[in-house]
Amino acid sequence: MVKLRSLLTAMVAGVAALSGTAKAQTTQVAPAPATSNAAYVNAPVLSHIPSAPRPYSGHCGIFETCASTKIGLGKGDFMIRLSGVGVLPQDRDSNVSLHAGGATIPLRNTHLSTTNQAMPELTLEYFLTDNVSVDLIATSTRHEVAALGSDVPSLGGPRKLDVGSAWVLPPTLTFAWHFRPHKRFNPYVGVGATAMWFHNMKGNAGSPLGLTKLNAGFTGGPSVNAGFDYQLVGNWFFNADVKQMFVRMHAWVQNPAETLRVRAHESLDPTVVSAGIAYRF
Repeated sequence: MVKLRSLLTAMVAGVAALSGTAKAQTTQVAPAPATSNAAYVNAPVLSHIPSAPRPYSGHCGIFETCASTKIGLGKGDFMIRLSGVGVLPQDRDSNVSLHAGGATIPLRNTHLSTTNQAMPELTLEYFLTDNVSVDLIATSTRHEVAALGSDVPSLGGPRKLDVGSAWVLPPTLTFAWHFRPHKRFNPYVGVGATAMWFHNMKGNAGSPLGLTKLNAGFTGGPSVNAGFDYQLVGNWFFNADVKQMFVRMHAWVQNPAETLRVRAHESLDPTVVSAGIAYRF
């Protein structure tokens, strides 16, 4: 009887212990939801941490456009430009005459023809104000000169007679008005003056009547032009320009004894077309 009582007591104690354990488990706080750190688990991982930006050194490369690069052209800018230029004489009219023994014979049916030529050209330009600049061009071109017309056979030659060749140095000073200062694209128009020297002149050694000595006088005239500058990168600019010069040439060809001479007054009026690259200092 005593043993039965002890067994029942032990069973009651075991059931109470099991009940306490189950109650403790049911009263535990539910696990907290995943913290915000879990959001970073699937985030992409950088393979390289970018370096901090370097401080500005103050140096800008010659072929770079930097924060310190001035856009467009304006007062105080100085440019040097190297261009390819084409010189196209128009030969608008000629006044040719033959001089021999004190007599003058007009050759009304004869005119001169001058060949076109292409050469490099150097230009220096300075901006006096934002809108006004002054530039000087320098180049020298070689041209062949021929006489054409029905009077030429009377001089012992064909209808076209090669007279000779000459180099021309036409420095031109131009004042230009620029419409869009401090802009990348800046068109302009200008007026100026041209002086023209002829040098290294050579007559045709096989000329009929022995007219082998070719000469020309200094001349000059006004000019007008139009063009534009376009800023490519940094201080580099592209330029295109068309000039019309109004120049009349005075030339003559004669024999070595200077007893026979043909004189010509020719309106060359060359059109000068150029395109090139400029650098601003």
